[in-house]
Amino acid sequence: MTERELLRIIDFVERVRIPFDRSFQSASPDATWNIILFLFRRTLQGHDVTKSSLASSSDIPFPSAMRRIHQLIADGDVDQIPRTPNAKATLLVPSQRLKAEFVQYALNVKSLLSDVWSQTTAGADPEDYYFGARNVTGQMAPPPFKRHPSTRDTHTDLRFLLHKDSYFASMRNLFSDFRNKFASKRNFSLLSTPDLHQALFAQANCERASFDIVSLDIAWLGEAVERGMIQALDPFLMDRDVNPGDFHPSVWAGGSWGNQQYGIPIYSTFETLAVRRDLINDQQIAMPTNFETVMEVARQTHDPKRGMSGIVWNAGKGRPVAQTFMFLLGACGHSVLNLPVSRNRIDYSKLTSDMYRPRFETEQAYQVLEYMHGLLKYSPPDILGLDATSALENFMLGRSAMIYCWGSDASRLEYDTKSRVKRNVDYLMHPRGPGGLSTSPVGGFLLAIPAKLPKERSRLAFDVISWMTSPSAMREHVKNGVPIAPCFSVKADPEMTPTTPIVHMVETAIRHNRLSTWQRPPIREYSRMERIIGQHVFSALTGEVSDQAALRLCQDAVDGLMRQSLRY
Repeated sequence: MTERELLRIIDFVERVRIPFDRSFQSASPDATWNIILFLFRRTLQGHDVTKSSLASSSDIPFPSAMRRIHQLIADGDVDQIPRTPNAKATLLVPSQRLKAEFVQYALNVKSLLSDVWSQTTAGADPEDYYFGARNVTGQMAPPPFKRHPSTRDTHTDLRFLLHKDSYFASMRNLFSDFRNKFASKRNFSLLSTPDLHQALFAQANCERASFDIVSLDIAWLGEAVERGMIQALDPFLMDRDVNPGDFHPSVWAGGSWGNQQYGIPIYSTFETLAVRRDLINDQQIAMPTNFETVMEVARQTHDPKRGMSGIVWNAGKGRPVAQTFMFLLGACGHSVLNLPVSRNRIDYSKLTSDMYRPRFETEQAYQVLEYMHGLLKYSPPDILGLDATSALENFMLGRSAMIYCWGSDASRLEYDTKSRVKRNVDYLMHPRGPGGLSTSPVGGFLLAIPAKLPKERSRLAFDVISWMTSPSAMREHVKNGVPIAPCFSVKADPEMTPTTPIVHMVETAIRHNRLSTWQRPPIREYSRMERIIGQHVFSALTGEVSDQAALRLCQDAVDGLMRQSLRY
């Protein structure tokens, strides 16, 4: 359950109790109720809670309130923590036990409310529905879903195949709000990246599509189009409200192949270096701007005896370490292929034969591996066994000073109830490598329609995509704790800025034209190329092979892959 949802439930139960207190002369203040709700609300909002402020919230005489607070502390419901590391003054926070009890209480409230609204089915889990969204009839709610006249008689129980991450989980919650008859969580299949890729391309062997709307990583677009997995959306774009001009050109181009649009950006994200601002300030050191200063910050903040690592990053075998290598190589101004990286836009559907040639045995590739070996010294001991989720949790729980991660992960860092780093993180463009520039590699997902979906359901599926990717709907995502939206109109909204700490980094990248996709070229061979890199770079980091041997293996394997595909 997200912080946003807990806050909405606190607001709801407080408002429900007010009529009782006002209607009955015999009603008396419930100090424990008032104290607990105030403590949770202020803690979730990131405010300090002192004994005096908590006592003032109780609505009973101050001495009685202080006795009640001390009893809660003695009972283990409230913990005292130092205001600062060396201060004697303390602040109050809910104990882990009280947090667990409150979350269970909130789930019970959700379950009762969903029963009242009669939107649940027998045996439904309360977590199938979301209480964090604004009323769907409110001013800022997503616009009413408008169906194309040709789909009036088409069954609306759509099936979604989406990526398993915080963005799509939040989007699923928003659109499965129990007050909104759009869908239940059961309509949404959220899969990890490898499982999503497998499920998506397994559709090639099916006579009919198993899903109406699918998400795909922008790096998979070439493979999906050239294998005939998804259909062009241009016929639908002519009479719907999806506005290409509302997207950054590099983001909109992420869904284009040739002269046709195959996917609509549902969220865009950018690789970032997230840095603990509080630790940097304590050490009185500058924010890192290049490989050398990243290493220096990692060295100064690395303190294994205190359980603190200088940096955590995606070093796990396969996809994680492959992407890290490609991004770091991009920070040196080079790609794994012979691409014209100086161009603002590359049409990957029209690459010449020479552009497909691999470039692993370069000075920049050796420098990247040397840098990665250096990072290992200041990383958690199990860094080579961490996947992206585990690395993020390491940083989120306050065990590392920096992390290379996707900007979309900011939602967990800033809003997850378990995060110990919220409001203490700065998000930076990728620090430059030797001879390179600070960049922001573009990532994210597209919504697309399977090629084998019948015509009438394809029309309906696009109506829903148009609705879900509208600026109003994305604005609602952001207001409900989802920090990344690809629309300019959303990023430009002053109301969005306080909720999106990473937006400043994105604006800087856009202003300096530092958004790029060539680090992960979305060609048909991308997934297989990623597996090759992930295997051999990992072997170099473990010491199984030398850096020279690893890069030679990558060069030969990718060269063989391109020759097999008749690229040259």
